[in-house]
Amino acid sequence: MKILQLDKNHPLISEQLTARGFVVEEDHISTYDEVLGKISDYEGIIIRSRIPLDKNFLIKASHLKFIARVGAGMENIDLKTAEKLNIKLINSPEGNRDSVAEHVVGMLLILMNRLFISSNEVKNGIWKREENRGDELLGKTFGIIGYGNMGKATAKRLSGFGVEVIFHDILPNLSDEFATQVSLQELQKRADVLSLHIPLTDETHYLVDENFITKMEKNFYFVNTARGKNLKTKALVEAIGSGKVLGACLDVLEYEKSSFENLESENSDLQFLLDSDKVIVTPHIGGWTHQSKIKLAQVIVDKIIDNFTA
Repeated sequence: MKILQLDKNHPLISEQLTARGFVVEEDHISTYDEVLGKISDYEGIIIRSRIPLDKNFLIKASHLKFIARVGAGMENIDLKTAEKLNIKLINSPEGNRDSVAEHVVGMLLILMNRLFISSNEVKNGIWKREENRGDELLGKTFGIIGYGNMGKATAKRLSGFGVEVIFHDILPNLSDEFATQVSLQELQKRADVLSLHIPLTDETHYLVDENFITKMEKNFYFVNTARGKNLKTKALVEAIGSGKVLGACLDVLEYEKSSFENLESENSDLQFLLDSDKVIVTPHIGGWTHQSKIKLAQVIVDKIIDNFTA
């Protein structure tokens, strides 16, 4: 089976698949059109986010048997066309769920305890104690939307913090020892912290908007390590300004390019987030640890071998 790898990933992918008899070719620089011209030669493709696999691309890929996404999100792929063409879709959320969960807890602790702010102040000769009183997680209700790999890993990490974890998911009967499933309405009524762990789809685009925030009964902290467009940024900016959102931890932004490598544009809403001491912004690195790079690759290799070797 001939496979094309379009993004740089851990070398174990090529090494292990080649050892099992697959032919793996790498192309990290060709444009969409250049790849389109040769994609019919391949039976498998391994991607991250560099090139969109739209309907036109998939139709041209006449021999394609699978698409493997090194990561969780599949929004870069025309899923309906892939299904019609019987192309198997593989991803690897198991590979970076632990790093995402740690990132959520880490950002939240930094924000709520003003660690970044107070550290910078001390380094600049400013010693403030009363102004830097923190807010404890203990006793709060932590609401998760999306209880897949990332949501479950986050709930597990929170088990030692003395919080009650509740979640909402479109699938039923997912409660476990770490969290209790509730309706979206109950989550909006009870949550002190809201954390998103959902894919980007037509249904989840701008899920958190002005209307959603209005329905949150408490003033709350907001965390997003899912996708930037799950959140309407303008609504968040207004809610921080009004005090409805106490603070925000954002590892993803609405203004990211589809490759996640940089931002599309800058505007007043983005500048507000960057300037606010109530907001922590990181460059889409929640699932981006040294360990997750290996685990993401290994999960992909294992799934390809399980599905396409006798």
